[in-house]
Amino acid sequence: MGRPVTLFTGQWADLPLEKVCRKAKAFGYDGLELACWGDHFEVSKANDAYCRAKRKLLDKYGLKVFSISNHLVGQAVADRIDERHKAILPGYVWGDGKPEGVRKRAAEEMIRTGEAAKRLGVSIVNGFTGSPIWHLVYSFPPVLPGMIENGYKEFAKLWKPILDAYKKTGIRFGLEVHPTEIAFDIASAKKTLKALNDHPAFGFNYDPSHLGYQGVDYIEFINMFSDRIFHVHMKDAAWSEIPTEAGVFGGHTEFGTKGRYWDFRSPGRGNINFEEIIRALNRVGYKGPLSVEWEDSGMDREHGAREACEFVKAIDFPPSDIAFDAAFEK
Repeated sequence: MGRPVTLFTGQWADLPLEKVCRKAKAFGYDGLELACWGDHFEVSKANDAYCRAKRKLLDKYGLKVFSISNHLVGQAVADRIDERHKAILPGYVWGDGKPEGVRKRAAEEMIRTGEAAKRLGVSIVNGFTGSPIWHLVYSFPPVLPGMIENGYKEFAKLWKPILDAYKKTGIRFGLEVHPTEIAFDIASAKKTLKALNDHPAFGFNYDPSHLGYQGVDYIEFINMFSDRIFHVHMKDAAWSEIPTEAGVFGGHTEFGTKGRYWDFRSPGRGNINFEEIIRALNRVGYKGPLSVEWEDSGMDREHGAREACEFVKAIDFPPSDIAFDAAFEK
């Protein structure tokens, strides 16, 4: 029996949750990872009765839930706020748009997200953190001494109250390591943990698609942060072996544009080695769900979601509990 395979609903938030439930069940999924946008899981409404109703709806379709995800609000906690955030935030978090207030309200909403997760009966909140220093990722003009360190200190000051609240309620936060976040590769993930003094409520929502095209060793990420892999996204990416028009930074092109160096793909159709990911997850003892975050701008999403579920179930396998040659001793 493999791990449960779930579907992240973030890319399906244009549909009512019940419709997503029907489709996910028909596609073969074991459960859903609920996004905190659309009507899928609304933090502002998530009292006990609301959470019971969501559970009842999932039960109706035989679906489980192991986590909720609030990437959009989490992004605003430590980001440099501008008009882009207005499009992704609830109106009551955006407010008047003044950056300090937006960050404060986003932090409060993330604390409420943890409380809502507890009422729903899950212990993992996935999401983004934002970053006050992402704009410094390429060091020109040369980054001055202390600027990066101060950015990590600012991040920790903004996120520690949220993580402290999570610790009190038994909730853990999984950062999806990703460009534009405070951690976007192995080196920056190390710096993030150090800035937080290895806070027990902070870990990672592992997603290899954001690491592979950067040239980051996505298998070593699992090995290095074995006790911090709180949740796993199964998402693929393809990147070119020959020079392209738009390089690793994307050339300000849209996903799916011809001539990009990399793009997201349906699981099994890109360059990510999922076989080695499963083996690494087995080595570190990860027993949680494998959640498909389906993104492929060149494929019909219903076809892709069904195919992805089949692929993930086929590629997953439990670890052995004996040495393969142990029978020789008998």
